Amino acid sequence: MARQGIHYRMHPANVACLNAAAIDCCNLANNHVLDWGRAGLDETLRTLHAAGVRTTGAGRNADSAWAPAALPLAGERRVLVWGCATETSGVPADWAAGPERSGVALLPDLSDATARRVADQVKRLRRGDEHVIVSIHWGDNWVTDIPAEHRAFAHRLIELGAADIVHGHSSHHPLPVEVYRERLVLYGCGDLVNDYEGIGPHGNLRSDVGCLYLATLGVPDGALRRLEIVPMQLRRFRLERADAAARRSLLRLFGDGAAGSRLAPAAGGNWSLQWQR
Repeated sequence: MARQGIHYRMHPANVACLNAAAIDCCNLANNHVLDWGRAGLDETLRTLHAAGVRTTGAGRNADSAWAPAALPLAGERRVLVWGCATETSGVPADWAAGPERSGVALLPDLSDATARRVADQVKRLRRGDEHVIVSIHWGDNWVTDIPAEHRAFAHRLIELGAADIVHGHSSHHPLPVEVYRERLVLYGCGDLVNDYEGIGPHGNLRSDVGCLYLATLGVPDGALRRLEIVPMQLRRFRLERADAAARRSLLRLFGDGAAGSRLAPAAGGNWSLQWQR
């Protein structure tokens, strides 16, 4: 069992909620997936797979934990999703998957050598020009600055051709968005549905706001064509459109974006990312 104060668990019968929401992929690399030990992880894997939800980021051994989730597109094309995590997000080192031990796809660090190892695996398994998402659980909660090592690692993955989207998460609120070499970097997507409602804000950081990210990539180059962001708010475990105060809170978090990007109004109260092309 995990050595932390909070242990999350959901009854397997509730997996139907994921099917109702048409969830087709789950990155299990996070700091709670082994809250109930390796038996809990095994139950999670069995439940999701039986429901038709593809997984990445954790598995019954290192090979399965590091294997991508392959999501079919039209024809024979696929999107490959690699899930992984860092110890900075609270994942204990002994949760790392081994050759004969279940666990998490845990990055040893965010060095250039580690980026190259990820890129080598992507190169081995990618077919032609398939799109790749590298989904990383990293960093502390309730912080607004993007660590320099996160930025450098995301950039390196893109430079090595290992990611069309870098999908970061762990912070309980959104962080700025960047477009680097025409590739999307989401440094922190925040939470969408959680059980924090009623918990007071951390300074001016709210736990009841989040976003949907709708990215359009070019085919076959994988370059970002459009990103639309839908501001949302959680009330009584239900997602609703964010009210004016929540929208202001989210806009402060996004700020002026990163590397010259900014948010502009879009249809339906959404935001569209604008960047220098």
